[in-house]
Amino acid sequence: MRRTLIVLASLALAPVMLSAQAVVAQPASTTPPKLTAPKPLTLPQITERVLPNGLKLVIVEQHEIPVVDASLVIRTGAEADPKGKAGLATLTANLLDEGAGARDALDLAEQIGFLAIGLRTSAAFEQSTIAMHSTKATLDSAMGLMADVVLRPTFAEKEFLRLKSERTTGLLQEQDRGPAMADRAFASLVYGEAHPYGQSTIGTKESTESLSRDDVQAFWKTWYRPNNATLVIVGDLSVADAEALARRVFGAWARGTLPALAATPAPASAGGKATTIYIVDKPKAAQSSFRLGGLGVARSTPDYYPLMVVNTALGGSFTSRLNNTLREKKGYTYGAGSSFTMRKEAGPFRANAEVVSAKTDSALIEFMRELKAIRDPLPADELAKAKRYLQLGYAENFESTGDIAAQLSQLIPYGLPLTTLSAFNAGIGAVTVQSAQRVATKYLDPKKMTIVITGDRATIEPTLKATGIAPVEVRDARGRPVITP
Repeated sequence: MRRTLIVLASLALAPVMLSAQAVVAQPASTTPPKLTAPKPLTLPQITERVLPNGLKLVIVEQHEIPVVDASLVIRTGAEADPKGKAGLATLTANLLDEGAGARDALDLAEQIGFLAIGLRTSAAFEQSTIAMHSTKATLDSAMGLMADVVLRPTFAEKEFLRLKSERTTGLLQEQDRGPAMADRAFASLVYGEAHPYGQSTIGTKESTESLSRDDVQAFWKTWYRPNNATLVIVGDLSVADAEALARRVFGAWARGTLPALAATPAPASAGGKATTIYIVDKPKAAQSSFRLGGLGVARSTPDYYPLMVVNTALGGSFTSRLNNTLREKKGYTYGAGSSFTMRKEAGPFRANAEVVSAKTDSALIEFMRELKAIRDPLPADELAKAKRYLQLGYAENFESTGDIAAQLSQLIPYGLPLTTLSAFNAGIGAVTVQSAQRVATKYLDPKKMTIVITGDRATIEPTLKATGIAPVEVRDARGRPVITP
């Protein structure tokens, strides 16, 4: 019987083995699939309301599954950090869910787990956000917790000290991380330490040590006001029910007088400095962290769509020029890319990669070659490919209620109309060879680049000087000059 079973098993496996051999014998396809035209994207209807206390509502009905996502956007973030108090906005946001109402941090975490909801708090340069995900069945309880976090945070002293200590530790660890060192130095060198964009949103060791619980409470009391907030609700409830829920939960939230927060233009030097290479020394580093760029554009720029297309071709996709050259052809890095970070004021353009130390000079030559070449007219096929990449991938930003809420929330700090979302594919489709070249020439000038390279100075400085690309200076991780013997 056992022998019979073995024979039967062998017979059963034989077709599988032959099939596998047949597949292996087939020649590999050498023709890439063709990109199709983007299908029309119909976004759900967006309804806007305003409560008497000034809280703006953005409501989207999605009835496919019984879930709801809510995102409360405070239209102020790290840009409002007082001088010498960098990191205050993010620390305030981090503390919101460390105890609220009658619950301490552990009780709040336990209740969130019991309800099986998501509740996250965060802050960036121009916004602070409280995001919640819930089933429809637990929505009332979930919104109650969200309201506690927004309106009744306790800012318990022990939690304040714990998060402050954790941040200080993290900042100390940054000093041994090449990419983090390069990020911080690049921002400071482009904007200067006095500008909000020249600082990290988590501040420095010194600014963190200066923060007090009173600072946190003052920031929250000043900026967390309904007339400085927008509540986005997306999910399985009607507009009327969503508005009624918002009124019950946030209707009694008191308005406040918001201090004037003047725009801080980038310093004139940010956009006009001649290309300079700044080395941030990380002795014996096995790789060099590259950050090349300078002053970019504000989110409100009319050049948004052609810049998206140009950046996609340059470094915004896996098959972009930078990644194809530095990774696929040269093998200097696992990945290279570029981006325009668009904020209320002109944010930075940045190209970046982590490169094996021995190829630092060679990688810089390739970076500069691609930054120069992107200013030439894009070939028609490359332009079409970049546009299709953006258009065909756009729909995935709206797959879930959380995705839709996030996309809407990203418009709020910049005062952009909500119709911006539905205009994306048409805007990308309208980009021409001429408009792409115009913005590339205007915003990407290899002669005016801030180049930060964090790596082993002893190894990379002589070879970088030998390239003759630009003068070489040595700076610390804060972008400050280093006095050497």
